[in-house]
Amino acid sequence: MTTAEPRAQMITQHRFGGPDVLEIEERPRPEPGPGEVLLRVHAAGVNPADLLARSGAAPLFGEPPFTLGQDVSGEIEEVGADVTRFRPGDEVFGRIDGGGHATHVTAPAGHFAAKPAGLDHAHAAAAPTATLTAWHALIDIARVGPGSRVLVPAAAGGAGHVAVQLAKAEGAHVVGVARPEDHGFLRDLGADELVDDTAGDLAESVHGIDAALDLVGGDHALPTLDTLRPDGILLCTVPEDLGLAPEDAEARGLRFALVPTGPSGDLLARTAPLLADRRVRVHVTTTLPLAEAAKAHELGEEGRARGGIVLVPHP
Repeated sequence: MTTAEPRAQMITQHRFGGPDVLEIEERPRPEPGPGEVLLRVHAAGVNPADLLARSGAAPLFGEPPFTLGQDVSGEIEEVGADVTRFRPGDEVFGRIDGGGHATHVTAPAGHFAAKPAGLDHAHAAAAPTATLTAWHALIDIARVGPGSRVLVPAAAGGAGHVAVQLAKAEGAHVVGVARPEDHGFLRDLGADELVDDTAGDLAESVHGIDAALDLVGGDHALPTLDTLRPDGILLCTVPEDLGLAPEDAEARGLRFALVPTGPSGDLLARTAPLLADRRVRVHVTTTLPLAEAAKAHELGEEGRARGGIVLVPHP
C-alpha cells in the first residue's frame, strides 16, 4: 500500500494583470531545505507590494508563474537540516520572499520569530511588513523620540496605522493624513493631529516636521517634502515610484532615505513585546478564504481598507 503524496494549495498567476489572473492550484507539498522550515500557513497578509507584483507594475518576483504573499503566520510542521531555533509545533510569524498565499510554504528559519502570546494568527499575519517598515524608518533611520514631529500620510493603512503607534510609543508628536472618516480610528491609536487627505496643499496645514514617512510615493512625495523643517528627513518606502529625485531633497537642505523592508526574524522578535502588550495594535479590516484572493486584491486596490487584509488558508 502506497501513501498518498502530501499536497498543498496555493494561489498562482500565469500572467500579469488584474485580480482575475489569480487562481488556486494544487501541487506537491514543499519540503524544507537546509536552514529552512515548512510552515503550515494559518493566515497570510495581502500587502500593496502584492498588488504591484501581480499587475507587473513592480516585478518583484520576475516573470509569472509565481505565488504572492510575504507576510505569514502559522505553525511549523518540519524543520530542515541545521535549524535549531525552532521545532515542529512552534507558532511563528514572519516576512518571507513570496509564496505565502498557500496552505504550506518553505522559507529560511531566520525570517521568522515566535508569534506573540495573545495575538491570533490573522493579526500576526498583518504585522510583519508593517512593523518592520515602521521600525526601520522611524527608529533605525530617523531615530524619533520625545519632541520629534512625525508625519504619516496614508495613516489608516496597513503600515501607516502601525507607524502612528510606534512613533507614539517612542514619545513623538504624530500628524496623520487620512480620510475624515478614519480620523476617529487614528485618534484612538494616539495620533495628535489629523489632516484631511483631500484638503489640498499639505504644506499649508502641516509644517515643522522632523520625519515624514512616505508610504505612497508618486505625486504625494513632493508635497510631503514641503512639510519638513530644515534637516528633516523624508523616508520613502516605494522605490518603484519615488515621485522625486533624492537630489530634490538635498538641494533644500533636507535628507532622504529609502526604507529597507526585507525579512528579519531577529527584528520581528524585538517588536514582539510591543504587539504582545498591545502598545502597537494591528488592525485587520477583513479576513477571506484563500480561494478569494482576487476579492482581497480588489479590496486592496480600492485604497479604503483600515489596517490589513488577510487570507485564511484553513478556515
